[in-house]
Amino acid sequence: MHPLSNRQVVESCQCCPLRSDGFFCHLSPAALKTWDSIKYVTTYPANAALFMEGREPRGVFMLCRGRVKLSMTSSDGKSVILRIASPGDMLGLHGVFSNLPYQATAETVEPCQVTFVKREDFMRFLRAHGEAFIQVAQQLTQTYQAACHQIRTLGLTHSVLEKLAVQLLEWSTRGQETQQGLRVKVTLTHDEIGQMIGATRETVTRTLSEFRSRRIATLTGSTLLIQNKAALQSLVTV
Repeated sequence: MHPLSNRQVVESCQCCPLRSDGFFCHLSPAALKTWDSIKYVTTYPANAALFMEGREPRGVFMLCRGRVKLSMTSSDGKSVILRIASPGDMLGLHGVFSNLPYQATAETVEPCQVTFVKREDFMRFLRAHGEAFIQVAQQLTQTYQAACHQIRTLGLTHSVLEKLAVQLLEWSTRGQETQQGLRVKVTLTHDEIGQMIGATRETVTRTLSEFRSRRIATLTGSTLLIQNKAALQSLVTV
């Protein structure tokens, strides 16, 4: 996977071609001007850490391009992936507001463009621009909902087969329709998928093989092909 070139880096939010309905993209011109004056834009290769669990919060990170995984690790080295962040997501909000250490580690899963804002500058920005504060509240609400969804999936599903079906269905929402089925890019290893659903790599591999043999879904490299979405849905009871 190639890193982002300098020509691909967008410095100003006011003229950014990546602007969409995502986080902070449609603030007023005055707010965007202030935002541009306090931010630092950086590109990261895949597998780079933005911040580490347990470290003091330096500020917030807005993901402009690429994807980032957030994970937690126990004292015995067991890891769980909380979620995969997408462009428009802001990371590190809890640490900035609570002034407590980051609760998770954020690591890129592909080349990313990230905007960083220091904690003190970010808090001043929110006090000056109420519209941005509302956006932050919405983002925190979405993060809470995502956490509830994961707890429900891990705690109330009855088997790895069902847990994996739930995860594949979630990914299917960003899939592209083809004649063969829904095609989705999944840049996660079997081990990382296991960390998302509370299963071992071996169990994930075995379950994916079962899905493939039943012509429900096939994961080849980073391409997931969902051939029978209805069959996946029939496996889910929660």
